[in-house]
Amino acid sequence: MPMKRILVTGGAGFLGSHLCERLIAQGHDVICLDNFFTSQKSNVLHLLDNKNFELIRHDITHPVWLEVDEIYNLACPAAPGHYQYNPIKTMKTSVMGAINTCGMAKRCNAKILQASTSEIYGDPTVHPQPESYRGNVNTLGPRACYDEGKRAAETLFMDYHRRHGIDIRIARIFNTYGPRMHPFDGRVISNFILQALMNQDITLFGDGLQTRSFCYRDDLVEGLMLLMNCDADDKHLPVNLGNEGEFTIKQLAEMTIEMTGSKSAIVYHDLPEDDPMQRKPDLTRAKKLLDWTPAIQFEEGLSKTIEYFRTVDLDEYREPTPNHIMA
Repeated sequence: MPMKRILVTGGAGFLGSHLCERLIAQGHDVICLDNFFTSQKSNVLHLLDNKNFELIRHDITHPVWLEVDEIYNLACPAAPGHYQYNPIKTMKTSVMGAINTCGMAKRCNAKILQASTSEIYGDPTVHPQPESYRGNVNTLGPRACYDEGKRAAETLFMDYHRRHGIDIRIARIFNTYGPRMHPFDGRVISNFILQALMNQDITLFGDGLQTRSFCYRDDLVEGLMLLMNCDADDKHLPVNLGNEGEFTIKQLAEMTIEMTGSKSAIVYHDLPEDDPMQRKPDLTRAKKLLDWTPAIQFEEGLSKTIEYFRTVDLDEYREPTPNHIMA
């Protein structure tokens, strides 16, 4: 495989850092660009001495000029606690990040992949969700900064493709978990594991019967790489990446307590506004286009994630971001 110059925006994040590792292992020259708002330098510290790795601290809402062959645009806060902390900044990151990376792809004639999200489906009325489903999103709700930002980014990518012929990929990523999750990101798996390891009450919102499907980090990154290298005629259309296994949030809490040996009790709180009741990908297109299905069973992935969190020093991470609006 010939060496490529590959830019990974958000490359020091949970998924981005693992993607950088995988690309370097293939012999590529990797540029990791990150502003470290929700990511950690420690995620890529072990890569700094690698001759094929370069780290740039930069905010993708501002233009950047690099010469690259491929771009993975992963830059954006992805957890509710993070993206609602500064919703205007979240929207800017999705929209301006898409404009700036697509502009670079146009200038360099580079392939570019957009990390979109299952959140564009909102609180779905179709289950499971195929790529043809247009979603049920509250444009005025507290989650809209992320949902609508990602929808706008998809629009921009498609318009750059139609107007300028750039070679795009769009991955709609469903709930993903695994080592290097930020302990304070507010996601259900990291929350439950931390609460269980500390023998604190495990917090369920609503009745706990809402469902999610969870894809392990390694499987998801493999899907991203397969999509980037796909040469099918319809490769520019969105592709769901996730896991078809579906659990209630209550089942997840009970499983976490059992696997950690925790003494935690389960407590219930009101469901947040616009929290979807069900979320599960239809993977028909990913299976056909990429010959891809997740390989890691949930119990195995959850066990690996729990063991990772046992080693985490919480003092090395910023405290949880308050969920309030900033200018």
